[in-house]
Amino acid sequence: MLPRDTFEGISAVVTGGGTGLGRAIAIELARVGASVGIVSRSDEHRQAGVAAVEAAGGRAAHAGADVRDAVQVRAAFDEIEARLGPISVLVNNAAANFPVLAADLSPNAWAAVTRIVLDGTFLCSQELHRRCRSAGVPGVVCNILATQSFTGGPGMAHAAAAKAGVGNLTKTLAVEWAPDGIRVNALAPGLFPHDDMRDDLKALRTTGADADARRAPAGRLGQVHELGWAVTWLCSPYAAFVTGHTLVVDGANWLRRDFVMPEFTPVSDQLAGVLRRT
Repeated sequence: MLPRDTFEGISAVVTGGGTGLGRAIAIELARVGASVGIVSRSDEHRQAGVAAVEAAGGRAAHAGADVRDAVQVRAAFDEIEARLGPISVLVNNAAANFPVLAADLSPNAWAAVTRIVLDGTFLCSQELHRRCRSAGVPGVVCNILATQSFTGGPGMAHAAAAKAGVGNLTKTLAVEWAPDGIRVNALAPGLFPHDDMRDDLKALRTTGADADARRAPAGRLGQVHELGWAVTWLCSPYAAFVTGHTLVVDGANWLRRDFVMPEFTPVSDQLAGVLRRT
């Protein structure tokens, strides 16, 4: 989508960049010249991300960290900077979610998801800001949201609430950090099937990809490289005057409304088969 040298000399970090959408984003950053650091708790996932970046012709490094821990985040950034140079681009992709009824959601499960999604996004963003401001260089943060953060997320109360918090945080940090030359944007993807989707999330789409595509106004599902294209643009100099914005990439799916809405099915009934598998 962009010239191959758009990110030449720039180092980026993608949290959760070893699997699924995060890996697709890391690949597209590499294809336009960025050196990419993969941050994840899983060594297997980190190695997969590094291999994907290198296969795309990019330089890569990885560091283990739990994004809920500020000390681990700082150490991971230190390790990646030692290998790739100063970091000026951050994609907050690390997330956690699973289908569960709100009435059955334990305090630990609530905290696990909200701390990874919301706390982790803040701690990583704060670390990037600290480094860029100290070095006197511009920086960019891109937060990965979900459209359920706009509408609510029945069956996903923990993830939807956390993502809504990230959406608000995006706007707040964009204003606070603009004088420091740090842009902060967000991207909300629609349906982007990938091989690393959890089995319980796949099970919610029991009628297959063709049926999912027919539900979308665009008549198809997203391709993961399209998400990567959107992220690279938001983080690039071509979007230098864009900050505090959330870009929705979903083929207009979240805006869909019918004149006569389908019959309502309680969320507990929708999740009944899935919850038996978890």
